[in-house]
Amino acid sequence: MNTPQLPLGLRAPPDQRLDAFLGNPAARAAMHAAATGASFEWLYLAGPAGSGKSHLLLAACAEAVAAGRRAAYLPMTAFAGRLAAGLAQQENADLLCLDGLEAIAGNAEDEEALFHFHNRARADAGAVIYAARGNPTDIGLMLRDLQTRLGQCARINLDPLDEAGRRDLLRQRAARRGLELDDAVLDYLLRRVDRDLASLTRLLDQLDRASLAAQRRITIPFLRQQLGTSPDSPL
Repeated sequence: MNTPQLPLGLRAPPDQRLDAFLGNPAARAAMHAAATGASFEWLYLAGPAGSGKSHLLLAACAEAVAAGRRAAYLPMTAFAGRLAAGLAQQENADLLCLDGLEAIAGNAEDEEALFHFHNRARADAGAVIYAARGNPTDIGLMLRDLQTRLGQCARINLDPLDEAGRRDLLRQRAARRGLELDDAVLDYLLRRVDRDLASLTRLLDQLDRASLAAQRRITIPFLRQQLGTSPDSPL
């Protein structure tokens, strides 16, 4: 691989940068060290959906590429059943991020491919970061030796943002789009729409386009119009 790249045409969105990650500063510091080559420690991120695993992986890849390093991000959902081929294309990466290991759990060929890749990559100078919704022994992996190898990585446990954290993140992402959201608007969004961060971010993009087209501030009446909710609905 001659030039740094994220496979599958993936690029980390502006929201997904290390400096935009809220919570767990130790995790942010560890990802920065792995991305820039300050550390070659292998990491294992464990946490439920919405805890920021994909954010950190994409952000680390973006930071590595910005530093002139070769980085690759592989979502396991896209490579389940053919992981050996995907890994073979990325073995020269300085940083390889494997997201959603639970997607290959129970697939004997994929688990075997990951086990052998792990052993080969350990002899190289690059770094690998794994992410899954649970610890290696809790995600359904059948290959005991693979569980052992993954268990040797430095573990970082992530928790979903609490209400205050979600509010701060939504306000931060709105500000990146030049949007000002007052407390009443934030309350409305957090109470009335899908609360996962990906959905909220997509909604911000929609609102950004709509407010620009209408030349209107984002107010609760404007939100009701965009979301198709009744003025009589409670906040």
